[in-house]
Amino acid sequence: MTYKRFLLILGLTLLFRFWLAVALPITGDEAYFIWWGKIPDWGFYDHPPMIGWWLAALLQVSDAAWWLRLPATLLPVAMAFAVARHFRAQGENVAWGTATLILLAPLHFWNVIVTTDTALVFFSFFSALAFLRAARDDDWRYYLLAGVLLAGAVLSKYFVALLGFAYLLHALIRPNSRKWRGLLLCYAMVVPALLLMVWWNAGHCWPNYMFNFVNRHENAAGLSWSYPLTYVAMLLYVLTPPVLLHLLRQRVGLRQTWQRSDGQALLLIALAPLLLFAGLSLVKRIGLHWVLSFVPFVLMLLPGILSASVLNRLVKFFAGFALLHALVFVVVAQIPLETWQRTRLYSGLVLTVESQQLLDQLKPYEKDYVFASDGYSNAVTLGYNARRYFMVFGLASSHARHDDILTDVRSLDGRNILIVRKTAPQPEEYLPYFEEIRMQTIEVRGATFYLVLGRGFKYATYRDEVLTQIRQRYYAVPNWLPQTACYFCDRYFPGTACHKQNR
Repeated sequence: MTYKRFLLILGLTLLFRFWLAVALPITGDEAYFIWWGKIPDWGFYDHPPMIGWWLAALLQVSDAAWWLRLPATLLPVAMAFAVARHFRAQGENVAWGTATLILLAPLHFWNVIVTTDTALVFFSFFSALAFLRAARDDDWRYYLLAGVLLAGAVLSKYFVALLGFAYLLHALIRPNSRKWRGLLLCYAMVVPALLLMVWWNAGHCWPNYMFNFVNRHENAAGLSWSYPLTYVAMLLYVLTPPVLLHLLRQRVGLRQTWQRSDGQALLLIALAPLLLFAGLSLVKRIGLHWVLSFVPFVLMLLPGILSASVLNRLVKFFAGFALLHALVFVVVAQIPLETWQRTRLYSGLVLTVESQQLLDQLKPYEKDYVFASDGYSNAVTLGYNARRYFMVFGLASSHARHDDILTDVRSLDGRNILIVRKTAPQPEEYLPYFEEIRMQTIEVRGATFYLVLGRGFKYATYRDEVLTQIRQRYYAVPNWLPQTACYFCDRYFPGTACHKQNR
């Protein structure tokens, strides 16, 4: 693979990714994080603050979808050039061939979506590259750099703990004083980020702990053989069958890689988290985005175990697979939205793709009503397109709880609230909380949406029935976690701490 051929592939992939960034409507998850950027803070409900900070900076220029997706669009390019530099001593074919694999890897090729994983992958990837250099040269400066970047990853998403664990394994295997000094220096750089998260969580009902370790697992199914099978299928997709076959067949090459300190570190960073996910998949469905941070390092194992000709054939396979993806996306973009009308996803698709048409029909109510929805995804998607915040009304789910931080329900007492729903409401769901309600339907592209127009909101009743349930279900903070403040209980239940005995 030559540099010129790499640049050609880079140009074509960027052209496709920019088209996708423009053509793809903002999704619910993206809109959720965009609202973090619109109202920045030191922390947010379910994850650390980094993506919110990135978006806050980008929003100073524009809130256009393609602009907010720019970091995700350019991230594979930055990783590809970094990988080429990492392998430059092994020759042009290896350096640019491996860089091309990074560009064309399935998730890298089409993923332009704004998520916490964008920042996580950026900081994790460059931290690990610095750690590999430190393991090779035993240079304290690279341990320091790896730690600073690891701190950025900690402020992005807590999955980075798996990367930190891989660093620890490297120090434990064939230990020596230099490894331990380097690891301690690396870890020391992370302490300020951890302290920031402890400080913010202690003053905000420990939402990161509650979401990641308690609330999101309330409906966990337990042991299931379908989860491991799904995980294997996912690895077959994100890494592709040829890559997995080469890893299984080239055990001699992997053993040789293991003999070098930096090769040992690379193997641990690439494979230890994936093996841990494999164990976790016995009881938990592993998300596609969970493995994003570690895919590049699996691909970086290949130059050490494959010949130049085999590496080139793999590049061609990746190119063909990427072309297939591009064709699928282009074809799907041309299919009329009504094609999906008979699926249960249709109303959600219409809300995402045709939000403006729905919002146009809400304009007569915008002066007299506070706008809301019954779930966070609908609320934030409508809010992004309306450039107006939609609150979440009702119990909703653990994913809707950041609204508890942003919306002070006390201030809505006596006001009118309009709730947008995709499913038909029952009057008894809303009658207790308003002086008067009226139901109405509107149609957009053949999808029916339901409006609940509530006049005279009864805050006290809502607090006693809905907010009490939310406190019991989502704010049962363990007693061993110290709290300096809690926005939820301090607002609605003063004098009563959000602790587990409140159940």
